[in-house]
Amino acid sequence: MNKYLAVYLLALFSMATSCKQKPAAEDEAPPANVVTPVTVTHPEKGSMTETVQINAVSAFLLKTYAKAIANGYLNAVNVHLGQYVTKGQTLFVIKTKEAEALGNLVNKLDTSLHFEGTVLIKAPGSGYITQLTFTAGNYVQDGEQLAEITDNTSFVFILDLPYELKPYIASNPSLQLHLPDSTVLEAHVESTLPTVDSVSQTQRYILRVNTAKNIPANLIAKVSIVKSQKINAVSLPAAAVLSDETQSSFWVMKMIDDSTAIKLPVTKGMENKTAVEIVSPPLSPADNILLTGNYGLADTAKVKIVKE
Repeated sequence: MNKYLAVYLLALFSMATSCKQKPAAEDEAPPANVVTPVTVTHPEKGSMTETVQINAVSAFLLKTYAKAIANGYLNAVNVHLGQYVTKGQTLFVIKTKEAEALGNLVNKLDTSLHFEGTVLIKAPGSGYITQLTFTAGNYVQDGEQLAEITDNTSFVFILDLPYELKPYIASNPSLQLHLPDSTVLEAHVESTLPTVDSVSQTQRYILRVNTAKNIPANLIAKVSIVKSQKINAVSLPAAAVLSDETQSSFWVMKMIDDSTAIKLPVTKGMENKTAVEIVSPPLSPADNILLTGNYGLADTAKVKIVKE
Protein backbone atom coordinates (compact mmCIF):
# COMPACT_ATOMS: atom_id res chain seq x y z
CA MET A 1 0.00 0.00 0.00
CA ASN A 2 2.78 2.37 0.91
CA LYS A 3 4.58 1.55 -2.34
CA TYR A 4 1.59 2.56 -4.51
CA LEU A 5 1.06 5.71 -2.43
CA ALA A 6 4.66 6.84 -2.98
CA VAL A 7 4.36 6.37 -6.77
CA TYR A 8 1.10 8.31 -6.79
CA LEU A 9 2.58 11.27 -4.87
CA LEU A 10 5.64 11.37 -7.16
CA ALA A 11 3.38 11.55 -10.23
CA LEU A 12 1.38 14.42 -8.72
CA PHE A 13 4.59 16.36 -7.92
CA SER A 14 5.88 15.96 -11.51
CA MET A 15 2.58 17.22 -12.97
CA ALA A 16 2.57 20.26 -10.67
CA THR A 17 6.16 21.17 -11.58
CA SER A 18 5.52 20.95 -15.33
CA CYS A 19 2.40 23.09 -14.99
CA LYS A 20 4.36 25.85 -13.22
CA GLN A 21 7.18 25.86 -15.78
CA LYS A 22 4.98 25.94 -18.86
CA PRO A 23 3.60 29.51 -18.46
CA ALA A 24 7.14 30.77 -17.83
CA ALA A 25 8.31 29.23 -21.10
CA GLU A 26 5.36 30.73 -22.92
CA ASP A 27 6.18 34.20 -21.48
CA GLU A 28 9.80 34.15 -22.78
CA ALA A 29 10.29 36.39 -25.82
CA PRO A 30 13.24 36.41 -28.20
CA PRO A 31 15.79 39.24 -27.41
CA ALA A 32 15.29 42.35 -29.49
CA ASN A 33 18.11 43.65 -31.76
CA VAL A 34 20.26 46.19 -29.92
CA VAL A 35 20.48 49.54 -31.75
CA THR A 36 23.19 51.98 -30.60
CA PRO A 37 22.64 55.74 -30.96
CA VAL A 38 25.63 57.34 -32.72
CA THR A 39 26.76 60.56 -34.36
CA VAL A 40 28.72 60.69 -37.59
CA THR A 41 31.43 62.81 -39.16
CA HIS A 42 32.99 63.06 -42.60
CA PRO A 43 36.59 62.90 -43.82
CA GLU A 44 38.15 66.27 -44.62
CA LYS A 45 40.82 67.05 -47.17
CA GLY A 46 43.20 69.95 -46.61
CA SER A 47 46.48 71.06 -45.11
CA MET A 48 47.58 69.35 -41.91
CA THR A 49 50.48 70.01 -39.58
CA GLU A 50 52.02 67.74 -36.98
CA THR A 51 53.70 69.61 -34.14
CA VAL A 52 55.38 68.83 -30.85
CA GLN A 53 55.29 71.12 -27.81
CA ILE A 54 58.26 71.59 -25.49
CA ASN A 55 58.71 73.87 -22.48
CA ALA A 56 61.03 76.88 -22.59
CA VAL A 57 61.96 78.98 -19.55
CA SER A 58 62.56 82.74 -19.58
CA ALA A 59 65.87 84.00 -18.21
CA PHE A 60 68.24 86.95 -18.08
CA LEU A 61 71.67 85.82 -19.21
CA LEU A 62 73.47 88.90 -17.86
CA LYS A 63 73.16 91.10 -14.82
CA THR A 64 74.45 94.63 -14.14
CA TYR A 65 75.48 96.03 -10.77
CA ALA A 66 75.06 99.42 -9.13
CA LYS A 67 78.21 100.10 -7.09
CA ALA A 68 79.35 102.81 -4.69
CA ILE A 69 81.87 105.25 -6.18
CA ALA A 70 82.83 106.88 -2.88
CA ASN A 71 83.06 106.13 0.82
CA GLY A 72 80.13 107.47 2.74
CA TYR A 73 76.65 106.98 4.14
CA LEU A 74 73.50 106.07 2.18
CA ASN A 75 71.27 109.10 2.48
CA ALA A 76 68.52 107.65 0.32
CA VAL A 77 67.53 104.32 -1.27
CA ASN A 78 65.02 105.06 -4.04
CA VAL A 79 64.25 101.49 -5.13
CA HIS A 80 62.89 98.28 -3.68
CA LEU A 81 63.36 94.61 -4.47
CA GLY A 82 61.57 93.55 -7.65
CA GLN A 83 61.18 97.09 -9.00
CA TYR A 84 61.73 97.68 -12.71
CA VAL A 85 64.21 100.51 -13.33
CA THR A 86 65.42 102.25 -16.47
CA LYS A 87 68.94 103.17 -17.44
CA GLY A 88 70.05 106.47 -15.83
CA GLN A 89 67.45 106.37 -13.06
CA THR A 90 68.78 107.52 -9.66
CA LEU A 91 68.88 104.56 -7.32
CA PHE A 92 70.97 105.72 -4.34
CA VAL A 93 72.24 108.94 -2.82
CA ILE A 94 75.55 108.72 -0.92
CA LYS A 95 76.83 111.46 1.39
CA THR A 96 80.59 111.24 1.48
CA LYS A 97 82.45 110.75 4.72
CA GLU A 98 84.15 114.15 4.32
CA ALA A 99 80.84 115.92 3.72
CA GLU A 100 79.38 114.30 6.81
CA ALA A 101 82.25 115.66 8.88
CA LEU A 102 82.93 119.05 7.23
CA GLY A 103 79.75 119.95 5.37
CA ASN A 104 78.19 122.17 8.03
CA LEU A 105 81.52 123.85 8.78
CA VAL A 106 82.13 124.78 5.10
CA ASN A 107 78.65 126.22 4.75
CA LYS A 108 79.18 128.37 7.83
CA LEU A 109 82.42 129.79 6.40
CA ASP A 110 80.91 130.55 2.98
CA THR A 111 77.17 130.18 2.47
CA SER A 112 77.49 130.74 -1.29
CA LEU A 113 79.24 127.40 -1.79
CA HIS A 114 76.16 125.27 -0.95
CA PHE A 115 78.44 122.37 -0.23
CA GLU A 116 76.47 119.12 0.13
CA GLY A 117 79.00 116.39 -0.68
CA THR A 118 76.37 113.96 -2.08
CA VAL A 119 76.97 111.44 -4.85
CA LEU A 120 74.15 110.05 -7.05
CA ILE A 121 74.31 106.36 -8.04
CA LYS A 122 72.33 105.75 -11.23
CA ALA A 123 71.17 102.54 -12.91
CA PRO A 124 73.74 101.26 -15.44
CA GLY A 125 70.99 99.54 -17.43
CA SER A 126 67.28 98.72 -17.57
CA GLY A 127 65.89 95.73 -15.72
CA TYR A 128 64.51 94.39 -12.45
CA ILE A 129 66.12 94.87 -9.05
CA THR A 130 66.90 91.32 -7.95
CA GLN A 131 69.15 92.07 -4.99
CA LEU A 132 69.63 94.94 -2.52
CA THR A 133 72.65 94.86 -0.25
CA PHE A 134 72.26 97.97 1.93
CA THR A 135 69.53 100.13 3.41
CA ALA A 136 69.40 103.87 4.13
CA GLY A 137 71.87 104.99 6.80
CA ASN A 138 74.39 102.21 6.15
CA TYR A 139 78.04 103.09 5.63
CA VAL A 140 79.42 101.87 2.26
CA GLN A 141 82.89 101.81 0.81
CA ASP A 142 84.05 102.67 -2.69
CA GLY A 143 83.40 99.76 -5.08
CA GLU A 144 80.88 97.93 -2.91
CA GLN A 145 77.87 96.39 -4.70
CA LEU A 146 74.65 98.15 -3.76
CA ALA A 147 72.15 96.44 -6.06
CA GLU A 148 71.88 93.74 -8.68
CA ILE A 149 69.88 94.53 -11.83
CA THR A 150 68.85 92.15 -14.58
CA ASP A 151 70.17 93.22 -17.98
CA ASN A 152 67.02 93.76 -20.02
CA THR A 153 68.91 93.34 -23.30
CA SER A 154 69.93 89.81 -22.32
CA PHE A 155 66.35 88.52 -21.92
CA VAL A 156 65.87 85.17 -23.69
CA PHE A 157 63.98 81.89 -23.44
CA ILE A 158 66.03 78.75 -22.80
CA LEU A 159 64.85 75.62 -24.63
CA ASP A 160 66.17 72.19 -23.60
CA LEU A 161 65.49 70.18 -26.77
CA PRO A 162 65.58 66.36 -26.83
CA TYR A 163 68.41 65.44 -29.17
CA GLU A 164 66.18 63.27 -31.37
CA LEU A 165 64.21 66.39 -32.31
CA LYS A 166 67.29 68.30 -33.46
CA PRO A 167 66.61 67.69 -37.22
CA TYR A 168 63.29 69.55 -36.90
CA ILE A 169 64.72 72.74 -35.36
CA ALA A 170 66.57 73.58 -38.59
CA SER A 171 63.28 73.66 -40.53
CA ASN A 172 61.70 76.04 -37.99
CA PRO A 173 63.50 79.38 -38.44
CA SER A 174 60.65 81.09 -36.58
CA LEU A 175 59.10 79.59 -33.46
CA GLN A 176 55.95 80.46 -31.56
CA LEU A 177 56.03 80.78 -27.78
CA HIS A 178 52.70 80.45 -25.95
CA LEU A 179 52.75 82.15 -22.55
CA PRO A 180 50.40 81.19 -19.67
CA ASP A 181 48.39 84.41 -20.16
CA SER A 182 47.63 83.37 -23.78
CA THR A 183 50.21 85.78 -25.23
CA VAL A 184 51.95 84.43 -28.33
CA LEU A 185 55.50 85.60 -29.07
CA GLU A 186 57.63 85.09 -32.16
CA ALA A 187 61.12 83.81 -31.47
CA HIS A 188 64.19 82.59 -33.31
CA VAL A 189 67.20 80.50 -32.35
CA GLU A 190 70.06 82.84 -31.46
CA SER A 191 72.65 80.29 -30.38
CA THR A 192 73.15 76.66 -29.38
CA LEU A 193 75.25 75.33 -26.56
CA PRO A 194 77.71 72.68 -27.81
CA THR A 195 76.93 70.24 -24.99
CA VAL A 196 74.24 67.66 -24.26
CA ASP A 197 72.94 66.85 -20.80
CA SER A 198 74.20 63.35 -19.97
CA VAL A 199 71.03 62.35 -18.08
CA SER A 200 68.16 63.86 -20.11
CA GLN A 201 70.01 63.86 -23.46
CA THR A 202 68.80 67.37 -24.24
CA GLN A 203 70.67 70.19 -25.94
CA ARG A 204 70.19 73.79 -24.86
CA TYR A 205 69.01 76.44 -27.33
CA ILE A 206 68.85 80.18 -26.69
CA LEU A 207 65.68 81.73 -28.15
CA ARG A 208 65.55 85.47 -28.72
CA VAL A 209 62.18 87.25 -28.68
CA ASN A 210 61.32 90.73 -29.89
CA THR A 211 58.85 92.21 -27.44
CA ALA A 212 58.46 95.41 -25.45
CA LYS A 213 56.52 93.53 -22.78
CA ASN A 214 58.23 93.18 -19.39
CA ILE A 215 58.39 89.43 -18.82
CA PRO A 216 59.79 88.02 -15.54
CA ALA A 217 62.42 85.31 -15.33
CA ASN A 218 61.56 81.62 -14.79
CA LEU A 219 58.30 81.89 -16.74
CA ILE A 220 57.46 78.65 -18.56
CA ALA A 221 56.24 78.96 -22.15
CA LYS A 222 55.15 76.32 -24.65
CA VAL A 223 57.21 76.13 -27.86
CA SER A 224 55.53 74.62 -30.93
CA ILE A 225 57.92 72.82 -33.29
CA VAL A 226 56.57 71.67 -36.65
CA LYS A 227 57.61 68.09 -37.39
CA SER A 228 55.83 67.60 -40.72
CA GLN A 229 53.31 69.31 -42.95
CA LYS A 230 51.11 68.10 -45.79
CA ILE A 231 48.85 70.09 -48.11
CA ASN A 232 46.30 67.50 -49.33
CA ALA A 233 45.83 65.25 -46.32
CA VAL A 234 42.64 63.26 -45.67
CA SER A 235 41.89 63.44 -41.97
CA LEU A 236 39.30 62.47 -39.40
CA PRO A 237 38.67 63.74 -35.85
CA ALA A 238 40.82 61.85 -33.37
CA ALA A 239 37.72 60.46 -31.60
CA ALA A 240 36.66 58.66 -34.78
CA VAL A 241 39.82 56.49 -34.94
CA LEU A 242 39.86 53.46 -32.63
CA SER A 243 42.71 51.13 -31.66
CA ASP A 244 43.45 47.96 -29.73
CA GLU A 245 45.11 47.89 -26.31
CA THR A 246 48.62 47.75 -27.76
CA GLN A 247 47.83 50.46 -30.36
CA SER A 248 49.20 48.20 -33.09
CA SER A 249 46.06 48.18 -35.24
CA PHE A 250 43.58 50.96 -35.98
CA TRP A 251 40.11 51.12 -37.46
CA VAL A 252 37.03 53.27 -37.96
CA MET A 253 33.34 52.38 -38.00
CA LYS A 254 31.90 53.23 -41.42
CA MET A 255 28.22 53.36 -42.31
CA ILE A 256 27.27 51.16 -45.28
CA ASP A 257 23.57 52.02 -45.15
CA ASP A 258 21.19 53.95 -42.91
CA SER A 259 21.45 51.57 -39.96
CA THR A 260 24.58 49.38 -40.30
CA ALA A 261 28.20 50.20 -39.45
CA ILE A 262 31.16 48.02 -40.37
CA LYS A 263 34.67 47.86 -38.98
CA LEU A 264 37.14 49.34 -41.48
CA PRO A 265 40.89 48.89 -40.76
CA VAL A 266 42.93 52.02 -41.53
CA THR A 267 46.55 53.12 -41.69
CA LYS A 268 47.37 56.34 -39.85
CA GLY A 269 49.71 59.10 -40.97
CA MET A 270 50.50 62.28 -39.10
CA GLU A 271 48.34 63.36 -36.18
CA ASN A 272 47.84 66.33 -33.89
CA LYS A 273 45.64 67.12 -30.90
CA THR A 274 42.37 67.13 -32.86
CA ALA A 275 42.81 65.18 -36.10
CA VAL A 276 44.40 62.05 -37.53
CA GLU A 277 45.51 61.58 -41.14
CA ILE A 278 44.12 58.48 -42.87
CA VAL A 279 46.67 57.16 -45.39
CA SER A 280 44.67 54.11 -46.47
CA PRO A 281 42.11 53.03 -47.53
CA PRO A 282 40.91 55.98 -49.63
CA LEU A 283 38.02 57.86 -48.03
CA SER A 284 35.70 60.41 -49.62
CA PRO A 285 34.00 63.43 -48.01
CA ALA A 286 30.65 61.66 -48.55
CA ASP A 287 31.54 58.73 -46.25
CA ASN A 288 29.74 58.58 -42.93
CA ILE A 289 32.18 57.69 -40.14
CA LEU A 290 30.99 57.18 -36.57
CA LEU A 291 32.23 59.90 -34.21
CA THR A 292 30.50 59.01 -30.92
CA GLY A 293 28.97 55.73 -29.81
CA ASN A 294 31.61 53.86 -31.83
CA TYR A 295 33.58 52.42 -28.92
CA GLY A 296 33.10 48.69 -28.38
CA LEU A 297 30.90 48.14 -31.44
CA ALA A 298 31.23 44.85 -33.27
CA ASP A 299 31.52 44.50 -37.03
CA THR A 300 28.19 45.08 -38.87
CA ALA A 301 26.61 46.67 -35.79
CA LYS A 302 23.12 48.08 -35.87
CA VAL A 303 23.11 51.81 -35.13
CA LYS A 304 20.84 54.80 -35.22
CA ILE A 305 22.18 58.19 -36.30
CA VAL A 306 21.18 61.02 -33.97
CA LYS A 307 22.00 64.69 -33.99
CA GLU A 308 24.65 65.97 -31.56
